[in-house]
Amino acid sequence: MEILALQDYNIYVGEFNEHLKNLLRENDYSRLIVLVDQNTRRHCWPLLEPVIREREHTLIEIPAGEQHKHLQTCQLIWQHMMEARADRRSLAINLGGGVIGDMGGFCAATFKRGMDFIQMPTTLLSQVDASIGGKLGIDFMQVKNSIGVFRNPQAVFIDPRFLKTLPVRELRSGFAEIIKHSLIADREQWEQLRRITDLDTVDWPALIVPSLRIKQHIVEVDPFERGLRKALNFGHTIGHAVEGYALETDTPLLHGEAIAVGMIAEAHLSYQKAGLSESGLSLITDFIRHIYHPEALLVDTYDELLSLMTNDKKNTGKAINFSLLPDYGSVVVDQTATEAEIVSSLTYFNEAVLPLTNRQ
Repeated sequence: MEILALQDYNIYVGEFNEHLKNLLRENDYSRLIVLVDQNTRRHCWPLLEPVIREREHTLIEIPAGEQHKHLQTCQLIWQHMMEARADRRSLAINLGGGVIGDMGGFCAATFKRGMDFIQMPTTLLSQVDASIGGKLGIDFMQVKNSIGVFRNPQAVFIDPRFLKTLPVRELRSGFAEIIKHSLIADREQWEQLRRITDLDTVDWPALIVPSLRIKQHIVEVDPFERGLRKALNFGHTIGHAVEGYALETDTPLLHGEAIAVGMIAEAHLSYQKAGLSESGLSLITDFIRHIYHPEALLVDTYDELLSLMTNDKKNTGKAINFSLLPDYGSVVVDQTATEAEIVSSLTYFNEAVLPLTNRQ
């Protein structure tokens, strides 16, 4: 067990049983509210249920997927909380990926003006990304996480056993955030990552803690995203727009798959505007497209993607904000780009991946 001590709570990396029992013993919670989706109920709940079996608890199941991360699902969760007679002395346990953590935390933080919650992230993506920082929320009008609050959990339990339940596509999605963390803050880790050719051979637990430490440092310096924390948005301005657009189609993307698109495009913006070398751009592009095999974007979607970017919560006024890479392991925040520059980066992405698309 490795423990990362943040200012307000601890992150426990390892089997959670004893530390969760200790937390529950130390707090006189009136009831436990466990939020799951159909996947985590089947694969992850059997690990948690024996630990809390003797305590009063209510299991709430919601549909899986980003497309359900909206107010209607929140209403369903609040309704079940009310019917279970949950109160401000209850504890919400969010057992699932980023959607469960973001939405479950948001519902807990707002129900009766706030109840305690803990995060038990079950996907690689949520373990290395959503588990730190206290950012909670839901999607609204295709804009990712546009309704939400900042509130820290009582604890986060990251158990590598959950990763054994994941398909390769989910692991690949989570890997995108590990790549991002290395590109913005750890050149040495990036040099190690870019030698990976086969995700089936990766020791995921060995990558989780270093990635968490990067985000831990950034979040502790800037908890409310006013400065350095914006570095974590590399790949996300374009990536969130691609993800939001894809959610409304028959071929939605996982978060990390969309962020992979965003990182290639924003690496090109970094080359245009922040001093990233041409060789650096090529290495980032080649590595990401080898891992993700992304498909080209339709040119006639550019206008809608730009429209989604203008609504991104990171923007100030009408300017579209980016965090860009001058080099591996460093980042500059609050960089703006014109629509023409953004379209140029989308065109670069398409030209980079079309050869792959044509070979499939």
